[in-house]
Amino acid sequence: MANQLDTTLHVSDLILQASPVVQLVMLLLLFASIYSWFLIAKLHLSYKKAQADDEHFQKIFWSGAELNTLYNNAQLNSKRVGLEDIFYQGLGEYLKLKKRHAPTQQTIEGTERILRVGLSRDQGGLEQGLGALASIGSVAPYVGLFGTVWGIMNAFIGLADVDQVTLATVAPGIAEALIATAIGLFAAIPAVLAFNHFTAKGEMVYSDRALFAEEMVALLQRQSVGSVQEND
Repeated sequence: MANQLDTTLHVSDLILQASPVVQLVMLLLLFASIYSWFLIAKLHLSYKKAQADDEHFQKIFWSGAELNTLYNNAQLNSKRVGLEDIFYQGLGEYLKLKKRHAPTQQTIEGTERILRVGLSRDQGGLEQGLGALASIGSVAPYVGLFGTVWGIMNAFIGLADVDQVTLATVAPGIAEALIATAIGLFAAIPAVLAFNHFTAKGEMVYSDRALFAEEMVALLQRQSVGSVQEND
């Protein structure tokens, strides 16, 4: 009897014997789990590359390289991202306003505005996928719970046709229903942990880039004041 019960309660058998609705829920949760791991891998590589690229550009920037040289190099790089792209957009606006002989204050304010836009745009591109992770982490447990409730409901409905209720008749239906909740948690927990991890990492990257933008504005401001004094 014990061997028969063990065979009946095998996980793969329970999944195959589950009702179509519960099987659909399990399938959706499995796809959600696979997709969340894909997003985790993608975000990990994106943040790793972004930090490496930013660090490389900062080393070149603070090595004493000419701003015009950096600007021309960035202009030739059609795939520029991160700090290089933010620098290119900001310095491009600065040079454009200087060419129009705009007042120093207006030039600096215009450059700061473009730098803020560049920061937001690049940060948005870097964080693509975080919203999907948050959705999977918050919704997956409820989808699994729906499958569990549906499975338990079917299990109790099936007991109406049974003359004698035993553990062997109740256990399979309850077990197959609980599998849906387990899969939901399996999909949700990594997604929530990854969302929190990459959100913190994104804030760190944004903070570093914002600090660079402020230092760049200060450098341009000193150059502008110096050029004005020379003209005087």
